[in-house]
Amino acid sequence: MKIYKIKVNGKMYKVELEAIEEVSSGPAAPSAAKEEPKAAHAAASAPTPVAGDGREVLSPIQGSVVRVLVKVGDQVKKGTPLVIVEAMKLENEVVSPYDGVVSAIRVEKGQSVASKEVIALVK
Repeated sequence: MKIYKIKVNGKMYKVELEAIEEVSSGPAAPSAAKEEPKAAHAAASAPTPVAGDGREVLSPIQGSVVRVLVKVGDQVKKGTPLVIVEAMKLENEVVSPYDGVVSAIRVEKGQSVASKEVIALVK
């Protein structure tokens, strides 16, 4: 069994696969390619939190990501700005509510985010 992390609409999911068949370049390849979105859709409909990756930092507002100020591995203190989210032409700093190390960034510049969407993880 192999465990993969996939990103769907800006959210990370853990997917466990028991076997992966090699896709040949012959006629079977297109039908195999059609199966992949089903796996991604199944993961999106049943999200599994990735244990041990850190505590979630949520966007307090709906908006668009203007800047990502940190990278994975950065040491942060409570109150350190992580991301700038623009809403109604106002830029809002999303700060870390925790001391720790950034273990994942779930957004990128230009991406739309919903209120309460996970934007980063801090261990």
